[in-house]
Amino acid sequence: MTTTIIWTIAIITILGTVLAIVLYLVAEKFKVEEDPRIDQVESVLPGANCGGCGQAGCRAFAQFCVESEDMDKCFCPVGGNDVMQKVAATLGREVAAKDPMVAVVRCNGTCENRPKTNEYGGHQSCRVKAALYSGDTGCSFGCLGCGDCVAACQFGAISMDPQTGLPVVDEEKCTACGACVKACPKAIIELRNKGRKNMRVFVSCVNKDKGAVARKACKAACIGCGKCAKVCAFEAITIENNLAYIDFSKCKLCKKCVAECPTGAIHAVNFPVLKPKPAAPAPVAAQNPAPVVSSEAEGRVEKSVEPIKKEE
Repeated sequence: MTTTIIWTIAIITILGTVLAIVLYLVAEKFKVEEDPRIDQVESVLPGANCGGCGQAGCRAFAQFCVESEDMDKCFCPVGGNDVMQKVAATLGREVAAKDPMVAVVRCNGTCENRPKTNEYGGHQSCRVKAALYSGDTGCSFGCLGCGDCVAACQFGAISMDPQTGLPVVDEEKCTACGACVKACPKAIIELRNKGRKNMRVFVSCVNKDKGAVARKACKAACIGCGKCAKVCAFEAITIENNLAYIDFSKCKLCKKCVAECPTGAIHAVNFPVLKPKPAAPAPVAAQNPAPVVSSEAEGRVEKSVEPIKKEE
């Protein structure tokens, strides 16, 4: 009995030792050396792990930066240009500054502009709602109003306006990570250039129905009339599938299209409010002064008007 126990212990010990040696040799053979610069780059990143850079997280982005031949495709939207300058300095490279972006809601189908035609009583999720039917209104392209974009935003930059039923983006909090863009099943949220002094002009509509159908569903819908494209001197506006689109890289913020749009589908954001010019004073009619008649002249006049007596 004692001998059996000793042999059992010995066999287990020998087997464990052999397996440990095998595992060590396998680990040494297949181990992957990791570039220490990955840790250095990761340390300067914001650590949001939002995926806005196109990678799985901050560590994956750090590895992508280290392995990339240039920095053109590397950009952290949360950290912005300041963080990218630190990353480039860590790697001993140069990176060009990029224009800041912001999320824009391209739907103006408020409760007033787009009245409901039915009520939805299911699970409050835009993705679930979109899979079941086209929506609560006559517009099958607009916002569904369940707030999937709000839940997806890690920075509290989006909220639902109870008056309009549409999401509202807080520009100060938005990092342009793109999480809300991915969460919206109707693709009404777009990342656009913030623009000079945060001024932007964009078409707040994604309805691709013909003009009469779109206008019937929403009073503020784009009807694809093309008037905006005709007045744009910079070829920044295109009309495709009955819908106008403004290329922010070409737009010069002249706002001619805003004034031309018959439905108000084109929005101008953050432009200064121009004070009305003071009314010009009404012209005063020149009054000719009454001629001054001297006393001597008055006397001559009086004499001249005396009746002439007939001679007898």
